[in-house]
Amino acid sequence: MYQFDYQAPDSIEAALAALRGNDEAKILAGGMTLLPTMKLRLARPDVLIDINRIGSLAGIEEEGGAVVVGAMTRHADVAASKLVRDRIPALADLAESIGDPQVRNRGTLGGSVANNDPTADYPAGLVGLGATVVTDRREITADDFFTDMFETALDDDEIITAVHFPVPERAAYMKFPNPASRYAIVGVMVAQAPDGIRVAVTGAAPCVFRVAAMEDALGKDFTPDAIASITVDGAEFNEDIHASAGYRAHLVNVMARRAVAALG
Repeated sequence: MYQFDYQAPDSIEAALAALRGNDEAKILAGGMTLLPTMKLRLARPDVLIDINRIGSLAGIEEEGGAVVVGAMTRHADVAASKLVRDRIPALADLAESIGDPQVRNRGTLGGSVANNDPTADYPAGLVGLGATVVTDRREITADDFFTDMFETALDDDEIITAVHFPVPERAAYMKFPNPASRYAIVGVMVAQAPDGIRVAVTGAAPCVFRVAAMEDALGKDFTPDAIASITVDGAEFNEDIHASAGYRAHLVNVMARRAVAALG
């Protein structure tokens, strides 16, 4: 490891003060991605701002028909939450499928969302459930938040404080995981809400996306057969040693049908 300035503020205001005016500063939440990239010298922040001492950023509550999850809430806490289990069980299932116990007990919702790894689970959860990302200064709909691989709508000096998940009528998350990392080779969140059906896909492409054709078909007939013949264009999908772009395109349909079947 190389030399850097480590700060551990106990308030959002103090964290923002440390962040502003320093383009090389980085926020440390769970550290599941940042610390390994620092060890590999892929990231070399001059200042590391550890926000683990800001207690107001963690916790889960229900507010105005939505489940509100603080940015520093651990994956394990989302998975174990009775409130989440009762109101949005698909979100608890998603959190429980992340990594291994060590990752789930250290990684945070806000850190995962801000990092926007193309194979992370939470992007599909947020987009599929029509969530809203709350920061220290504004609210951003999930549809507008994730912009490209490892890129989001966040400003450099902006901190996520919470995510609001509207409670759906029903939802399910299904993924085909990498057997080692448990990252999603393809993961699909299917949710039915009063304003319609949402189908969000992670792992397949450089960024989470929705499948409008499946949403339209399921709005007319909420059965696996309704989307069985729908294909997605995998020309620009991710491709690696674990799965080809074509295989990922095939898995989108398979995981979507499994999610629908789980709700039948």
